[in-house]
Amino acid sequence: MKTDNINESKNIEDRRGQSSSSGYSYGSGSGSSLNTGLLSLIFSRMGWKGKILLLLVFLMFGGMSSLGNLGLGSSSINYNSYDTSQVESAPSDVSDEEAVFMSKVLATTEEFWTQEFAERGKTYSAPKMVFYTDAISTGCGQGSTETGPFYCSADQKVYIDISFYRELTTKYNAAGDFAMAYVIAHEVGHHVQNELGTMNAYYQKRQTLSEKDANALNVRLELQADYYAGAWAKYVEEQGYLEMGDIDEAMQAAHAVGDDTLQEEAYGRTMPDSFTHGTSEQRQYWFNRGYQYGDIEHGDTFSANI
Repeated sequence: MKTDNINESKNIEDRRGQSSSSGYSYGSGSGSSLNTGLLSLIFSRMGWKGKILLLLVFLMFGGMSSLGNLGLGSSSINYNSYDTSQVESAPSDVSDEEAVFMSKVLATTEEFWTQEFAERGKTYSAPKMVFYTDAISTGCGQGSTETGPFYCSADQKVYIDISFYRELTTKYNAAGDFAMAYVIAHEVGHHVQNELGTMNAYYQKRQTLSEKDANALNVRLELQADYYAGAWAKYVEEQGYLEMGDIDEAMQAAHAVGDDTLQEEAYGRTMPDSFTHGTSEQRQYWFNRGYQYGDIEHGDTFSANI
């Protein structure tokens, strides 16, 4: 991806190198757990019967895992938030060049979604992207490297341990800078869902479903984020930022994080009822569909036959 003529985003929080034991507070962060963050978001939009049902679900299943990550894990452990003024120097094995690239990718998502929302008479409020090392406190509870990149709807931030950039190549066989760009665009896609009200509707619907049906609903949420990533890719192509092979890199990344591919590699078999993000084929299809249409309207994965 050509980034020489792209300015870096101003919506970056560099919290690499922080000690997870510092315990400072920052901004409006409260150090709430993932469960608490999601509960407060959902409770504000439901009646008393729904609240009771949701509490029962939480007690039965031990709480909800983090939503909006790429499909590589989850976390739910509590710990305190940190003061961004206390950030230590980034580790020497983490490249600032990679951080600059991701900042520029975020800037292009800001341009695209601001334009898309404006055309529909809406105002887009861009998310912040937080770089961290190993583990971090978020508005949704603890995030960690094992979780993979994720979006927290409670604080409207995208969280990325930059080491994941290299893991795409070494662990997931998805090399190339545009593979990482796809990951960022996917997580921003979850923020778009939050801005449009899709995320709130998802939370409310999910609480009424069985585990199997909730997983199926989550697949639709994730495939829509893939569609939005593809729509963004169409925009950067029109701006002249794409290079030969970039779309292939994104398609390989979408394949690498498909539920069937990850389960086959981890367990030697697939368990379709447990899929939460979609198969490799589904993820590639919806990214490619977004790349074809480049808009919001053709990305209704909740009504479509996926």
